[in-house]
Amino acid sequence: MERLESYHPLLAGTVPLDLQVQGSDLDILCEVYDSERFTAEVRQAFGGFSGFRTVTRTVEGISRTKINFEAGGWPVELFGQPVPVERQNGFRHMLVEWEILRILGREFREAVIALKRGGVKTEPAFAGLLRLPGEPYAAILALEELPAAELEALCLKAYPPNTDNKRTESYNI
Repeated sequence: MERLESYHPLLAGTVPLDLQVQGSDLDILCEVYDSERFTAEVRQAFGGFSGFRTVTRTVEGISRTKINFEAGGWPVELFGQPVPVERQNGFRHMLVEWEILRILGREFREAVIALKRGGVKTEPAFAGLLRLPGEPYAAILALEELPAAELEALCLKAYPPNTDNKRTESYNI
């Protein structure tokens, strides 16, 4: 993180939410305005690490750089774009998911982890369990606009508390 300091790195995703499973990576968001410089600096610092690879592409008019490698037994993914990290979708998803986990608790967390162990990504797991229509990543982001009481009501309606510890409903993920 010290080597990335000038890019305002922020750990996001499954690890801060304690949803990691075997193979989960460390997602580090970075504020990057010069992708060539970022890639060169990261290559100099981490280019010798196993699995090092980079890709830069433009999505919806915004340059995005993704750099992957392994460090300390963890797969690492650096994600850089010219947006403050607190406004990047990865961070925004994490905040919404944190609130959902706060509302629905341990059983919901375990259901998400079970889906992740089966290969489902985090946002599709949340969206499926909450029965959100549409594209999962956009559906999770849409929840950040809801007032707290509406988010809680939506969560409890889609995933009501289970008093007998037996969920009989199936979820389409």
